[in-house]
Amino acid sequence: MRAVCWQGVHKVGIEEVPDAHLINPRDAVIKVRKAAICGSDLHLYDGYVPGMMRGDILGHEFMGEVVETGPGVTNLAPGDRVVVPFPISCGNCFFCEQEMYSLCENSNPNARLAEKFWGHSPCGIFGYSHLLGGYAGGQAEYVRVPFADVGPLKIPDTMSDEQALFLSDILPTGYMAAENCNIQQGDTVAVWGCGPVGLFAIMSAKLLGATRVIAIDRFPERLNLAHRAGAETINYEEMDTLDTLREWTGGRGPDACIDAVGMEAHMHGVQGTYDKVKQALRMETERPGVLRECIQACRNGGTISVPGVYGGLADKIPLGAVVNRALTIKSGQTHVQRYMKPLLARIENGEIDPTMIITHRVGIEDVPDAFAMFRNKEDDCVKVVVNMAS
Repeated sequence: MRAVCWQGVHKVGIEEVPDAHLINPRDAVIKVRKAAICGSDLHLYDGYVPGMMRGDILGHEFMGEVVETGPGVTNLAPGDRVVVPFPISCGNCFFCEQEMYSLCENSNPNARLAEKFWGHSPCGIFGYSHLLGGYAGGQAEYVRVPFADVGPLKIPDTMSDEQALFLSDILPTGYMAAENCNIQQGDTVAVWGCGPVGLFAIMSAKLLGATRVIAIDRFPERLNLAHRAGAETINYEEMDTLDTLREWTGGRGPDACIDAVGMEAHMHGVQGTYDKVKQALRMETERPGVLRECIQACRNGGTISVPGVYGGLADKIPLGAVVNRALTIKSGQTHVQRYMKPLLARIENGEIDPTMIITHRVGIEDVPDAFAMFRNKEDDCVKVVVNMAS
């Protein structure tokens, strides 16, 4: 079968690989219909996530058709159309029983590696390094889905493939980011980064009762989408973000701030140069400029929500501000399975249109070029959907 494989920093390619097949009784094999390139895939592309090996199959956002199930999977049958969550979760451990699926204790076979890096291991994840299990990803014609009796969600006939696709990751991620803000009626929420997760965080914050959402980015196409999603916008190349937020909130600051950017933030001035140099020299693994701004901007007693991916060590985080101003920081890989059914219902009810963020549709043979286009923000690219159908 054909698959998108990691071949090194800034290099992916289409390779012929062995067909996906059942290994365990709770497995299913899915024929992938649609996949997507995620912003967090770019951290792999740029070489900032450890544990990648040449030939690893990429992709953790995908949906498709069930072609085979193991004897332990009784909730799915061949021919079912499903969307698959990116966390691989057993459904039985302490964390899965608490609906904290991204912290599953049983799905990362390389937990010892993750424990050395982070202290404890999270779940395994499709197509996201051997640190998180070394699982083959979904940018392939077929994929093996472990614990298929827990993860995949059947898609109703009334819903298109593209409407369902983003239930695999970015729609639940944006929603959980907003939910972590503990939004109250009348609140103002600021969102850094108007990529796909940031856009869904904007929509979700509005759904959860935020009176104002302020979006920060520098790319006109992303700011335009943020405006369509109901946000006021700040182009940080034209306006000072912190000064503008103070002015727009009467000096108090937003009630909650969402960092939807993560480890590769672009900042101007000395701070941006400092982080780029230290990251290039591997003296820190992150460029945490947005996280610093969120902490500085948030009102006293407010909440910082961090859906943006961070991998390791960050420098000069203002912990004094967190402690002395009673800020709360909430983060985590998304517990996708918890949100899939409620968000599917919101899509069916017309409350969210996930497809509005799609700017490019490509075939599998075009994925290497699409990675470069997405990384370099060329051709007004915001979200790439890959048609995997043969």
